[in-house]
Amino acid sequence: MQKQSKPSPAAEFPMRINKYLALHNFGTRRGADELVEKGQVFLNGKRAVLGDKVVESDSVEVRRSGKMPTYAYFAFNKPVGMITLAQNRSERDIVRSLPKELVQLHVFPIGRLDKESEGLIILTNDARVTDRLLNPKYEHEKTYEVKTKLALRSNFKEKMESGVEIEGYKTRPARVQTLGTNRARITLTEGKTHQIRRMLVALFNEVTELKRVSVMNIKLDKLAPGSYRKIEGDELAIFLKSLNL
Repeated sequence: MQKQSKPSPAAEFPMRINKYLALHNFGTRRGADELVEKGQVFLNGKRAVLGDKVVESDSVEVRRSGKMPTYAYFAFNKPVGMITLAQNRSERDIVRSLPKELVQLHVFPIGRLDKESEGLIILTNDARVTDRLLNPKYEHEKTYEVKTKLALRSNFKEKMESGVEIEGYKTRPARVQTLGTNRARITLTEGKTHQIRRMLVALFNEVTELKRVSVMNIKLDKLAPGSYRKIEGDELAIFLKSLNL
């Protein structure tokens, strides 16, 4: 069984299931239709039919063998310059950079980091994690270290922690630790597109380096760029329990 995460936030829902599968690199829409016709696609646990439509909260599964999967979870350090999930097959993204042993597990990235950012991405074949981790109603913490173009203003911490107006939306309060004249560690409980970069622009500054160093209890630590490690033991138990899984 291969479970897939949701398309990018720009995707419009509801969408036909063949388009949904195509966005997750299952081939063309016609190829996705063939998977549906073979009875290998399941929508919320039920066999999908041609023409079914998917909404954001749906669970979509592709069961090629009919066997239940062995779930696997990994921490991956996305380097600067790598795309999280490419729409164009000619582009190199996280999945296309993974070794064969991970590709065979059908893992996929949960969430995104923009091309110029680096740091922790969780990889898994457990689609249950997607909504539990990314849905803003759950308010899970993600921590980033940033370097700014200009020195941080004296009221930077206060402004960030009280919420910042970005394009008509006020962000949830952040938690901030200043690390120097132009460095800070910022913890968010939401994940708007390019949120930290946009928050800094709203505060008359600019991010020059951005690294995600933790997602909930999962930490990047000294994992080298482009490397991965398995999430297991107590670390995994705490992570899944926090997601109510």
